[in-house]
Amino acid sequence: QVQLVESGGGMVQPGGSLRLSCAASGSFFSINFMAWYRQAPGNQRELVATITSGGTTTYADSVKGRFTISRINAMTTVYLQMNSLKPEDTAVYYCKTNGRVARYHADSDYWGQGTQVTVSS
Repeated sequence: QVQLVESGGGMVQPGGSLRLSCAASGSFFSINFMAWYRQAPGNQRELVATITSGGTTTYADSVKGRFTISRINAMTTVYLQMNSLKPEDTAVYYCKTNGRVARYHADSDYWGQGTQVTVSS
C-alpha cells in the first residue's frame, strides 16, 4: 500500500522560508510526476508546482521565483523550498504523486494528508 507523508510545515514570519518534504512509502512500479498543491480556507485546492520523472518543473505564477520543487533521483521524496513567504501563502499544502503500483495497473493519483503552513507576523 502506498502512502505519502508530508512534513516541514509550520508558522513563519513574512519573508521567511520553509522546506516541505513528501516521502512516499510502499512500492511504485513507475511515477510520472509529483506535485504540490495548496488549499486556503474558503478556496479551491490549487496547483503550486510539479516535477516530472525527467526533472521538468512547472510553477504557479504566484510562486515563481520564490518556490523551488526538487526530488531525489528515485522520485520517492519530493521537496518544496519556499522562500520570501507571504501571508497569502498560508494554506494546507498537499503532496500528490501520479503513477502506477504495478505494470498492468492504470496510472492513479495518490495524496498525502497535508501540512499546514502559516505566514504571519
